[in-house]
Amino acid sequence: MVNAIKPSESSDVIQANLKGKDFLRIADYQTSEILYLLEEAQELKKLQKQGTPHPFLSGKVLGMLFEKSSTRTRVSFEVGMLQLGGHAIFLSPRDIQLGRGESIHDTAKALSRYLDALMIRTFSHESIEEFAYHSDVPIINGLTDPHHPVQVMADLLTILEHKGKLAGLKLCYVGDGNNNVTHSLIEGAAKVGMHISVASPEKYKPNQEIVNSAIEDAKLTGSKIEIITDPIEAIKDADVVVTDVWTSMGMEDEAQERINAFQSFQVNQELCSYAKSDYIFMHCLPAHRGEEVTADIIDGPNSVVFDEAENRLHAQKAILKAVLS
Repeated sequence: MVNAIKPSESSDVIQANLKGKDFLRIADYQTSEILYLLEEAQELKKLQKQGTPHPFLSGKVLGMLFEKSSTRTRVSFEVGMLQLGGHAIFLSPRDIQLGRGESIHDTAKALSRYLDALMIRTFSHESIEEFAYHSDVPIINGLTDPHHPVQVMADLLTILEHKGKLAGLKLCYVGDGNNNVTHSLIEGAAKVGMHISVASPEKYKPNQEIVNSAIEDAKLTGSKIEIITDPIEAIKDADVVVTDVWTSMGMEDEAQERINAFQSFQVNQELCSYAKSDYIFMHCLPAHRGEEVTADIIDGPNSVVFDEAENRLHAQKAILKAVLS
């Protein structure tokens, strides 16, 4: 078992519950389901490293609809399906009628007749929920403006590998609190009993509805959620330090305003001196060295950013296998 929190159901029951289920946000999943997926990711990673074939999804086809550009999401999902014995098809709005005004309803209904699952990376979370409502196959959220659940599953896997547990650890996020990574980290920490402290300027705090929902989950797992404006206070005794770009995709016109607002929220040696000496540093990438994080941190001995990037592959394979097997 990957965590001190024990699932109440057997693995067979959990697997049965996950089959055909959408993966839209971390909050939609039970603690036992998240822990099950992390165990599956560990096993699939082991098989891949051993060179052992694992074609669990032979004959299955994943559609990948991208309205936002991507490096890690596209490559990891496509490679993941190939390693699982299936196939992936890249779709962009320019290539399909959705980009010429066809409704989400009609697109979802048609694609459901061809595909076994559809991964979507887009702006609006409401759009992906509409896809899920009309689709007859599982929808996986590759990123929306408020949520990035596949990234956080990779983050949890990375923390587990380096720290040996999740429950009881302290994760500190420094930077833009009102972005998709932060929101999904808050949801994920609450689900697995990990404490999380988010430091951001007042104007850029996390969405309060997401925080309130996570607080309810935290009551069941013992997680502590702290949203503050002081990065030094937030990072004290942290086991894990996380940041993200200050200007996310679609917010380029706010870049200078954000750079000015986040100057005191840079992750650097001085700030990290308040974390535990054996902290690990994570960043979902791409990174802007010299802005949200200094080069000596992201390229330093505490950084695990490329383990984290690799684990997108293994965590997403676990999700694919669970919802498609």
